[in-house]
Amino acid sequence: MTIRVLIADDHTLFREGLRSLFSSESDLEVVAEAADGEEAVRKTLELHPDVVVMDVMMPNVNGIDATRRICAELPATKVLVLSMYDDAEHVQRLLASGASGYLLKRASSEELVRALKAVVGGDMPLDPSVAAGVVKALLRHEPGAAGLRCGADTP
Repeated sequence: MTIRVLIADDHTLFREGLRSLFSSESDLEVVAEAADGEEAVRKTLELHPDVVVMDVMMPNVNGIDATRRICAELPATKVLVLSMYDDAEHVQRLLASGASGYLLKRASSEELVRALKAVVGGDMPLDPSVAAGVVKALLRHEPGAAGLRCGADTP
């Protein structure tokens, strides 16, 4: 099975690098590139890729809003976020918008390709450093969760 990919990032050189990386994989096909969130949404609705590799901060429409729109219109299309932002707020907002995974741009080529294939398989790959922040944020908002953690003071 060939995985159809759309790359959304406002940096041309970065998009070209991703295209080159994905083109070296026999089971990946880059069907389009987008330089901003609006173009990403438009091309995704037109081409129905399996996965959109999405940047967060882009002109016109940011990656959070683009992800929300894509996931609402085409729930079968997965969005894998590739960002330099490692704070829990960005990660939570993107996951709440429907993103299927979140990697940092410092990930290796192998990690990115593995994550891209994982989202198609139904997994939710998260960079380990952002996963810890998401879990901590969930525990802060879950009533009684603090008492369930190892090492937590019991009431």
